[in-house]
Amino acid sequence: MQKSIRVLLFLLFFFSIPSLQAQLLNDPATLKNVQNSLDKIYNYEFDEANVYMDQVEKKYPNHPVSYILDSFVLFWKYMPIKDNPTKSKEYIHKLDQCLEAINKKYGKNSLDPEAVFYTMVARGYMAMIYNYRGEMVNAAGEGKKAYNAFVEGLKLINKNPEFYFTSGMYNYYVEVYPEEHPIVKPLLVFFKNGDKALGLRQMENATKVGTITKAEACFYISHIYLKYEMKPEKAVVYMDKLVDMYPRNPLYLMKNIESLVLAGKYEQAKRDIAILRKINSGFYPIAWRTFQGILDEKADKNDANAQKEYLLALKTPHDDQYTKEYHALAYAGLARISARAGNKAKAKDYYKKCLDKAEYRSVIKEAKSFK
Repeated sequence: MQKSIRVLLFLLFFFSIPSLQAQLLNDPATLKNVQNSLDKIYNYEFDEANVYMDQVEKKYPNHPVSYILDSFVLFWKYMPIKDNPTKSKEYIHKLDQCLEAINKKYGKNSLDPEAVFYTMVARGYMAMIYNYRGEMVNAAGEGKKAYNAFVEGLKLINKNPEFYFTSGMYNYYVEVYPEEHPIVKPLLVFFKNGDKALGLRQMENATKVGTITKAEACFYISHIYLKYEMKPEKAVVYMDKLVDMYPRNPLYLMKNIESLVLAGKYEQAKRDIAILRKINSGFYPIAWRTFQGILDEKADKNDANAQKEYLLALKTPHDDQYTKEYHALAYAGLARISARAGNKAKAKDYYKKCLDKAEYRSVIKEAKSFK
């Protein structure tokens, strides 16, 4: 039962990515301040973000968007926030304040487009953090409420380009996730059918015409091309764009290097990994050690150095939310090295460990095809 709840929540979370809508779009100056706030948050310029956020709060006191922006600062500044109990509590409090502001401004269960979006954001992100903290009952409750808001949001797709992203995510994930996890199909019997090709087109459109959802659209479509579509060269296009827009964001840098090494663009990856290697805290060391191992192995043909980096990566704990796949990539690298050394049994053992971690279709395919 717990597994079924987690699977359902997985879908709900992808349907509740942040975007802002309705009344604020009638106030270009405030909308620009919201956009500037988000740009600064994504670029880890939190003090500068507060300048724009203060302007929004001054013009619209106690508006739900202010609490959403406050929660975003916490989410990015203390990533992964689930590992910081004090900041997690503060983060949830901000989202609770957002819901209170929605009820006060629009009324309970309002179908106002702006109310629907803020509810979707607040409920979805509360569900996500509860899920990653293992609080499944709380997560399930918030996830269900987020989904109800999302269903209302689907009706607004033709009214604003920001909805291309959320609709694209739905159309893609409602189809691909049951392919990966057939056990969830009965849970989706009442869900509206999706269309993967349409979903990709909608998300791609969001990367071009979206304002507030542009960064999220770039990030998630690149993730889809890496994890499911096995087209890392397409992921590079969108991650390059994000790194250009937000050069100080280490998560975007990490994912950009991942897309580069998996796409075989080793020279560009070598330039960028020098920056990532300067970060010795959080979950970044496992990332750059794994990437360095791939570069040593595939670009420089140095199995000894590659093996060293892969083994060091495996000694570094991964984060289930962001870096779990890097253990799978490291095991796959060690398996290839063992196979080249003529140790087939050891290669098989490494691939078995790889499959215990792997979620990317390309990595699973490689491990399963080894004989």
